[in-house]
Amino acid sequence: MTETSERIARRSVDKFAQRRAELAESTLQALSELGYARTSLREIAQKSNFSHGVLHYYFTDKVELLTYAVRKFEEVCVTRYDEAVAAARSADELKQGFGSAMAGTLRADATMHRLWYDLRNQSLFESAFRADVLEIDTQRQAMIWRVVERYAELAAASPVVTRQIAYAAFDGVFQQALLHHLAGEEGASDDLAQDAGALLGRLVTGG
Repeated sequence: MTETSERIARRSVDKFAQRRAELAESTLQALSELGYARTSLREIAQKSNFSHGVLHYYFTDKVELLTYAVRKFEEVCVTRYDEAVAAARSADELKQGFGSAMAGTLRADATMHRLWYDLRNQSLFESAFRADVLEIDTQRQAMIWRVVERYAELAAASPVVTRQIAYAAFDGVFQQALLHHLAGEEGASDDLAQDAGALLGRLVTGG
């Protein structure tokens, strides 16, 4: 392959990837509003600059489009608490920073989080989602464990639970807060910030 043909091939790949990314963004918007079960490819196309036929050109079906879209969102989300971990110089600072970060993403990305829980529930019935959901769940688990380990280090303590239990605990607290937030309860995010900090302290010895 000549240098010119290689450049052309790279541009074609880049353009294809860019179109897929644009479609993913439109997909997230549609799905976050309506949910998986109520959103068709045609409705996704209506929220983008592409036709229904174009969607089928870039993605074989709704499942492939959805999993790609959620993965793009998760590429950013699985590092959402790393800044709080890096900035904290004491256990109390990490408690406050982590709680504030959880509350912030609840307020800013509530519909995206709702979509994640929707997709995770769908994976119980749709085997096509299962591998992707498990991989994303593993990444989220690692994200939470980084917080717990750093908190234990700052508190001169040790975690008293496994990473699986720590993730399940925070996931449950967050999902409950999301439900209350979506129900219009104004104090849901503030309660989450407090609950997250308190829970973090209980997951390590001497926390």
